[in-house]
Formats: sequence, C-alpha cells, structure tokens
Amino acid sequence: MPDNILEKYIIDHFKASTGPNYFFSWHGGEPTLAGIDFYRRAVSFQKKHNPSTGDIINGIQTNGTLIDDEWCRFFSDENFYIGISIDGPEDLHNRARLSATGAPSFKQVMKGYEKLQLYGIRNEILCAVSNENVHFPLEIYRFFKRLGTQFVTFLPLVIKNGVITGADSDNSVKPGDFGIFLCRIFDEWVENDIGMISVQIIEEAINTVTKKDHTLCIFKKTCGGVPVMEMNGDLYSCDHFVDSRYLIGNITNATLAQILDSEAQINFGEAKLKTLPDYCLSCEVLDMCNGECPKNRFILTPDGEPGLNYLCKGYRKFFNHIRPFTNAVEAGMKSQKS
Repeated sequence: MPDNILEKYIIDHFKASTGPNYFFSWHGGEPTLAGIDFYRRAVSFQKKHNPSTGDIINGIQTNGTLIDDEWCRFFSDENFYIGISIDGPEDLHNRARLSATGAPSFKQVMKGYEKLQLYGIRNEILCAVSNENVHFPLEIYRFFKRLGTQFVTFLPLVIKNGVITGADSDNSVKPGDFGIFLCRIFDEWVENDIGMISVQIIEEAINTVTKKDHTLCIFKKTCGGVPVMEMNGDLYSCDHFVDSRYLIGNITNATLAQILDSEAQINFGEAKLKTLPDYCLSCEVLDMCNGECPKNRFILTPDGEPGLNYLCKGYRKFFNHIRPFTNAVEAGMKSQKS
C-alpha cells in the first residue's frame, strides 16, 4: 500500500471511529509479508494524527511462521494484539497448514507462538475447524490449554468451488459435527475453565443474557461494520465479499465515513436481517445466532425457503445445549439485582 493511501486511511479511520478507542485490523492473506517497515510507517502515521482521545490498538491475524524477536519487540513496543492460527496438535495442524512447497508448518508456528508468550504479547489462538480436525475437540482444546492460552476462537471452515463461501469441498466442516465439536468443548470449559479461558462463541452466547451487544459481526442482527480496504484504496462491504458487486468506493475519492454511510453499505448491512427466512425468525435461539454470516446462507429451510445458513444444524445444537448455563447466568444476575 502506497504511503499516501496508508496515511489517508489512518486519518479517515480516526475521524470515522465512534468508540472511545481506535482499533486497526491488519489481515488478509499473510499480513506479515508486508514487512515490519510497513507497520512501522503505519504506526508513525497513527502517532502523527492521533486525536489523543483514546487508546490505539493494532491487531494482526497471522499464521505465525515469520514471527521472530524483531517482530515481537515491535509488537510489544507498539501495543499490538496478535491472532495466531493454530489448528490443534502437530498432526492435526499439519493436515491443512502446509507451506507453498508442501512442507508442514507446525514447528515454525509454535516458534512464533512461543516468542509471543515470551514477550508477553497479547494474543489469541484462531483455530479453523474443518472436516479434518472436527472429530478431535478435546484433543484440540486441551492442547491449547497446555499452551497456556487465555483466548480461543473456533472458525468453521466452509468452502465452495475453491472459495470460502460454500460447502462443496470435502474439507468443509459438516454442520452436525461442528455442533458436537462445540458442545464437547463447552462441557470441558464449564467444568474446569470458567474465568480461566475465554472461548469466543461461549462469550457471544453469554452476551445475549447479560444484555450486551454481540462483539462478533457474524452474530449481530445487521452487519457492514467490518469492511475491507485493498492496497489501492478500494473499499468493499466485507472481507467475505470482495468482488465487484460489493465495491463501495475508494478513499482517494471520498472519506471513509462517507463510504461507510453510503446507501449501498447501509443496504448491505440491513440485508442480513431483512433476508432471514421465516424458519430463522421463529427459532428459539435466534438471539444467539441471528442467522450467522450471510456468506454461509445458501441452503434451503425444511419448508424449501432459500437463505438458511449452512451451519444452522450445528449452531442450533450448540446454542440449545448451553441454554441451561446461560439461563443460570441470567437468573443469577436477576437475583443479585433484587
């Protein structure tokens, strides 16, 4: 990304932000390939244009293979938050996480993760759940516990025709299997790890009874709050919809706020709620799921209505499984108030 576009983006990001703090997310492909000097320039622009009204937090989502001492010193000095992709113990991770030459990546990734831990850098483990590792929930979860992680996110892998938007691939996770995977991890977590490990999907479910908004975009009622910008300044509605139909502008021609407030982006976000099938609207766990991500809504409901989420069976199983726990949380809050 040229410096003029990078600086324009950072200025606009500050102006468009509505929260008390400013969060910059760097991801897509492998972001560390941009080189550490790119992020040094980004941080320098942030400091130059900082409105001084909140904290600046930078997040990188990485496969971890390039992380070394230099990266870690930079991450530590500049308050970066790192999401690192690990799909379980060595055998499970290496089934899908191979280098361009076909070599296994686990040992490189673990070196990167250990560096993050050594430098005390805030991080979370991002685990892609595929048809390869979905049958090993406790092996994966307990492995992460042994690593000393405090934050884990499980990301269902759904692939269609080589694009992560459908389910024609043998490696796509099966909805029912994904539901069982999550249930078994919850049972282990609720027995041993409350207050010790944060599992994002469990936290999202708890948000519904503590009257907090979902923090994860896929479970919000509407979307559009996670656009993506390419290196030339092109802005797309969402990082799952980067094609010409969802190109909403370029920051060299308009401000970021103007583009995000555009009719096209508003319509994109509201479509998530407006296109929910009746089957979803009558679902007992709708508030926990809200139809999940529109990219996965490509199967028919039992009544033949289009737009049901491919992962519905798994999410419905999981969210119903944890309802006794979330109901207990809600009851405890009410008793405290009284």
